[in-house]
Amino acid sequence: MKIGIIGLGRMGGNIARRLMRAGHETVVFDRDEKAVAALVADGSVGAASLADMQGKLADPAIYWVMLPAGDPTEQTVATIADQCGPGGIIIDGGNSFYKDDIRRAKALAEKQVHYVDVGTSGGVWGLERGYCMMVGGDPETIKTLDPILEALAPGVGSIPRTPGRDNDLEDPRAEMGYIHAGPAGAGHFVKMVHNGIEYGLMQAYAEGFDILKGKSSEHLPEDERFDLNLTDIAEVWRRGSVISSWLLDLTAIGLAKDQMLEHFTGSVADSGEGQWTIDAAMEEKVPANVLSAALYARYRSRVEHTFGDKLLSAMRFGFGGHVEMPQ
Repeated sequence: MKIGIIGLGRMGGNIARRLMRAGHETVVFDRDEKAVAALVADGSVGAASLADMQGKLADPAIYWVMLPAGDPTEQTVATIADQCGPGGIIIDGGNSFYKDDIRRAKALAEKQVHYVDVGTSGGVWGLERGYCMMVGGDPETIKTLDPILEALAPGVGSIPRTPGRDNDLEDPRAEMGYIHAGPAGAGHFVKMVHNGIEYGLMQAYAEGFDILKGKSSEHLPEDERFDLNLTDIAEVWRRGSVISSWLLDLTAIGLAKDQMLEHFTGSVADSGEGQWTIDAAMEEKVPANVLSAALYARYRSRVEHTFGDKLLSAMRFGFGGHVEMPQ
């Protein structure tokens, strides 16, 4: 299949590369001409503008927008919708607010343009590992996009089958690493909650390692002080522990490079999904104590920093290349 990809940053460029590895054709555009040139060198067709891209795609055209949520995505989707014509498909693969997806899908339907929201997880590792995707949109459009989504997904791989899972009743695409979550907005809603959970998991690791580090404090009785090797603890927990995870893998990598994490300040950024998850919990009257505390901890980190905050920054940089808040 042929697809246009707009936004060639930390994830967009690698999405194009992974699709090309699977035999798909990509037409790419970014304001950064060097990013376009790099993809062209890898086999993509470069576009000088969105209008130029339209002329290089099949009819009806398929677009994948991989830009920051808010105005950049909003304006780009609107421009594409005006030019692509009936039957075109616009995919928002970023982290847009799910209510924006619902609104956009209704507006584009009036132009007979299909809108799909894809919550995409995989960060800077997606090129090799694949992307876990949560997709919202109408079933027929998703069926059209299945070859693209299957190429981007991790696939079954070596992960053991889930005991008791009945493939006659469940969507087999879930085992491939992507799902059709529901109508427009459902994909980003599921990804939003995924990121809220991520905040909580990261905070648990951060607080735990902060406690481990604090065991050497001079405020404790001397015979109760332990000078613990945090790098070795992270490593041993990766090996068969019940709390092993990819986030713990990233923690171990960060500590192995610098056990004191001195190249991080501990000012932890957030990209909005945590707050949106708490907002949804409040709308639904669902308690979200851990997720709320994790979000507030990030806000607090911008005023005073702990070792745990540095670990949060190290994990965010590890999976997504996210940089810290400016001081």
